Amino acid sequence: MNTKELIEHAIDLPVEERALLVDSLLRSLNPPQSEIDAHWATAAKRRLSELRAGKVDAVPGEAVFDRIRKRFKR
Repeated sequence: MNTKELIEHAIDLPVEERALLVDSLLRSLNPPQSEIDAHWATAAKRRLSELRAGKVDAVPGEAVFDRIRKRFKR
């Protein structure tokens, strides 16, 4: 089976199995690093707590993308 056939077969899988396949492939390219993941999880929980407590304001997603578009516009 060549790559094209493999992709065609994968596309025919149920969505849950495709998600598992994608996750497995991505992990093979970028293995999890539990220490780094733990730091990110701690930071995310802290930031969510700050947001819910009203200590910080959320930045609308579209504003973020607008800044990115302006920065990379040529």
